[in-house]
Amino acid sequence: MKPAIDFSTDTGPRHVAIIMDGNGRWAKARGMFRTAGHRTGMEAVRRTVESARSLGLPYLTIFGFSAENWGRPIEEVEELMFLLRLYLQSEIADLHKNGVRLRVIGERSKLAPDIVNLIEHGETLTANNTGLHFTVALSYGGRQDVVQAVQKLAEAVKTGRIAPDAIDQQMISDNLWTAELPDPDLVIRTSGEQRISNFFLWQSAYTELVFVDTLWPDFSKADLEHAIREYSRRERRYGAVVGNL
Repeated sequence: MKPAIDFSTDTGPRHVAIIMDGNGRWAKARGMFRTAGHRTGMEAVRRTVESARSLGLPYLTIFGFSAENWGRPIEEVEELMFLLRLYLQSEIADLHKNGVRLRVIGERSKLAPDIVNLIEHGETLTANNTGLHFTVALSYGGRQDVVQAVQKLAEAVKTGRIAPDAIDQQMISDNLWTAELPDPDLVIRTSGEQRISNFFLWQSAYTELVFVDTLWPDFSKADLEHAIREYSRRERRYGAVVGNL
């Protein structure tokens, strides 16, 4: 099936990242507990992965659980970890069947061993898939990402493997958790909030940002297409002057 959008052209984003926001407000508006919003939000993840596949998008990243989310009430964190287990257990086979390659980035040391095992199984099973590259940021923070990259480089300097003045932007990029991914062309945030909340701070230097009012549990293929069309109308300059402007 021909992709609905030609992502090989300069007008279409290759890598779309999404800050999923609004689960709690979605549940509150319906008189439900926050956990109900998270459960419905998991269905939105399924829809969005399928939408990205059907559109022919090469790379999709979702901000699933931030480094700061560990500070939420223990009951909510436990529910989120339960849903993460459920998602990994139920979706990995389908992701593999549909040619999706799964990656998970973030501080795995904070995750339970069984969750880490599920992640490693999913990554290994789908490693050779050539369809959508689907990345989930878990226990992830943009500042933490830069810190761990700097720590790696500092150790390399300490052991004499590199000289301090050899460190450049590319070397830092190569040591981030996202080293195997292109920088995001487009970051979408749902729920109407207009901030990036410690997500992809280094990687988003020239990323286009689109903020949509839709709460994450209601996010649809139409919302994704709307954000991509908005991106395609923009002229990316990367700090340079384009044309006669």
